[in-house]
Amino acid sequence: MSVLNEVLQANASYAATFGDKANLALPPARRFAILTCMDARLDPAKYAGLAEGDAHVIRNAGGRASDDAIRSLVISYKLLGTQEWFVVHHTDCGMEFFTNDVMSGLLESSLETAALGAGGFTDVGKGPGSPEGKYINWLTVADQTGSVVEDVQRIRRHPLVPKNIPIYGYVYDVRSGKLIEVPAATAAGKASA
Repeated sequence: MSVLNEVLQANASYAATFGDKANLALPPARRFAILTCMDARLDPAKYAGLAEGDAHVIRNAGGRASDDAIRSLVISYKLLGTQEWFVVHHTDCGMEFFTNDVMSGLLESSLETAALGAGGFTDVGKGPGSPEGKYINWLTVADQTGSVVEDVQRIRRHPLVPKNIPIYGYVYDVRSGKLIEVPAATAAGKASA
């Protein structure tokens, strides 16, 4: 069953009271950006106290510092003036439950949705699949805090990222709603003059 009608009805209600939001400026008012996971349990507006127009929120599977995420962060700074960045991963992330080899194998078997059980993901679909998955780095997560440090370091070392932008590293706890600092990540992301 499609959710299309629900989404369109919700949008009609939202648009009916849109009001002054039509006048929001293009640059984010609070001048920061968040790179975080696409997991539906995370609501950056709530966990970071955001309103429309406050900050850039860049989301992908795992909240990883992929080339595209870094592209967005650089645009956020260079063209729209953000001055601080947050990398926020989270507990119980689906990216912890598989490896590049597992994902490639699942896709090679079939393109249908896999099932997650106690032993990890298994393919329950029927073929055909595709071997193309082996050419993608899925940026899985073997160690949650380690991946935050790795991503902050990757962003910090990128030649298009200015050294004067502080990059903070956190893990969002899906059980409590708290942001937990990863001190080694924040240290790695420290700004310099």
